[in-house]
Amino acid sequence: MDILIQFVKMPTSDTLNDYTEQKLKKLAEKYEWLIRAEVYFKQGQDKTGNASICEIEVSAPGPRVFASASHKHFEGAAKEALSDLNRQLKKRKATFTAH
Repeated sequence: MDILIQFVKMPTSDTLNDYTEQKLKKLAEKYEWLIRAEVYFKQGQDKTGNASICEIEVSAPGPRVFASASHKHFEGAAKEALSDLNRQLKKRKATFTAH
């Protein structure tokens, strides 16, 4: 699976990059039919101040799978988005039928 990580209007972080790649590779091992993952990290605004946003879009057979999460820290946002993505991929795998 190809992994593309982008930091939108903010400096890059090697630790966050490595963390996200490691988690996505685990998903790729679990779901071998994944083609590509695009990850976007953004700084957003909410009522309490700054929010860290992580958006993940995965190319797979059928429609693309998208997950987005916001959290106080980028690691938390990535963890929430990956958890949501895993839930969606689990449902997608259940709909596959053997021919």
